[in-house]
Amino acid sequence: MQGKTNPITPQGYAALKARYDHLLGKERPEIVEIVSWAAGNGDRSENGDYLYGRKRMREIDRELGHLARRMKAAKVLSPADQPDKSRVFFGASVELADEDDTRKTVTLVGDDEQDASAGRIGWSSPLARALKGASVGDLRVVKLPSGDKEWEVMAIDYA
Repeated sequence: MQGKTNPITPQGYAALKARYDHLLGKERPEIVEIVSWAAGNGDRSENGDYLYGRKRMREIDRELGHLARRMKAAKVLSPADQPDKSRVFFGASVELADEDDTRKTVTLVGDDEQDASAGRIGWSSPLARALKGASVGDLRVVKLPSGDKEWEVMAIDYA
C-alpha cells in the first residue's frame, strides 16, 4: 500500500477513526492496567493475566499501526461531489442486472469499508474495476473464478 492513496467515503473514514480512538483511548489503557497489576503479582511465567495481557497489547498495537497507516493514506471522497453523475465512479450505487434479469445493487466504496453482505464492494474488487466509467445501459463482463459473468448497468445513483 506504500505510495498509493486509499479512497474512502467520509463515513468510512469516521469508522476507521472511531476504531482507532476506541483502541487507543479505552482498550489499550485497560490492558496496560491489567498487565501492570499482573506483573506485580510475582512470577510472570505462569501468570495468565500477564501473558494474555501482553499478547492482547501486541495485537492492539499492531492494529493501531495498521489503522494509522490506512488513515494517513486515506483520501476522503464524498460521492455527492462527483462531477459526472451519469457514469460509475467512486461512491456510486449501481443497480445491475445479469443475463437472467436477476438484479442487485452495489455501492463502490473504499477497500477498508467494504461489506459484500451489505452491498458495499471495495474500489479495487473485480466487479468495481469492471464497472468504472460505465453508463446506464452498458454491458460489463466480470472475470470471476467460476467464469465470466456479464452485468448490465440499469441505474446509477450518488445519493
